[in-house]
Amino acid sequence: MRYLSRKLGFYLVALWAALTLNFLIPRMMPGDPVEIMLAKLGQKGPVTPESREAIEAMLGTDSSRPLWAQYGDYLAGLANGDLGVSLVFFPAPVSSIIGQTLPWTIGLIGLATIISFLTGVGLGTLAGWKRGSWMDNLIPVTTMFQSVPYFWLALILLFLLGSVWPVFPLNGGYDVYTVTPGWNGPFLASVVYYGTLPALTIILSSIGGWMLGMRNMMVSTLSDDYMVTAEAKGLRSRRIMMRYAARNAVLPSISGFAISLGFVVAGSIITEAVFSYPGIGSALLQAVGGNDYALMQGILLIITLSVLGANLLVDLLYSVIDPRIRARG
Repeated sequence: MRYLSRKLGFYLVALWAALTLNFLIPRMMPGDPVEIMLAKLGQKGPVTPESREAIEAMLGTDSSRPLWAQYGDYLAGLANGDLGVSLVFFPAPVSSIIGQTLPWTIGLIGLATIISFLTGVGLGTLAGWKRGSWMDNLIPVTTMFQSVPYFWLALILLFLLGSVWPVFPLNGGYDVYTVTPGWNGPFLASVVYYGTLPALTIILSSIGGWMLGMRNMMVSTLSDDYMVTAEAKGLRSRRIMMRYAARNAVLPSISGFAISLGFVVAGSIITEAVFSYPGIGSALLQAVGGNDYALMQGILLIITLSVLGANLLVDLLYSVIDPRIRARG
């Protein structure tokens, strides 16, 4: 309980600091969202001062109120689940935009990250266990894909598999002309088909790192004394590999996986920009371009919660895998 309370206290302080920065950073950016909204309304007729005041109150940027009062309103809105109204997608609420785009990002990038981690760790375990085999020699090939800039790899795959050999579509999340969104077979099949190429890009660009890291940790773990003892007892090779070597070698990889999983939302920006994917990264790009404070704050809040939540989860998971951490805590 002491270990858990210390961790929760630390993450609560980190959450408060992140929320404060989330409030301040958009307001330090150049541009005024109120003026942008007034310009849009001005195209349809004259705008009264009362309209300006109403827009400032709606967007949470009332210039007549001090910054600390706006900060208090911001925290009160978060406590009530009110993230404000989006300027870019006006008059849709921010929570509605996030609810529509977040499942696309989690479904594509989250699953691709998990697949690349499990595949890389599994192959790295076998490569470290059987050094010098063909699987060990496969690591330079996988790390080559990791060294290529992600957007460049995505463009290459788009050119090869989308234009030269049109196996996959070039953009979008599903076929908007022939299927109806919903929990039905044609729509889900279309989502998988349109998401295969972006997912393949993520897997190819990240699997090499997981495989190399796990392989090196396996090699280091196999030289420890308890491994020699396990072999001297005559235990089966599979049990030694999984229960003794892999269990200890995977600890650094789990830490890295938590960080990468927490940045699923943040890392979606490049992916969704290249493939025109309808996820939360595309919404964030539009929010930045339109100085949409409320939408930026809402998406950055999701990124903050995902990163902190993933790190808290891995801290707790570490204490289960390695009881020595609980003893030190």
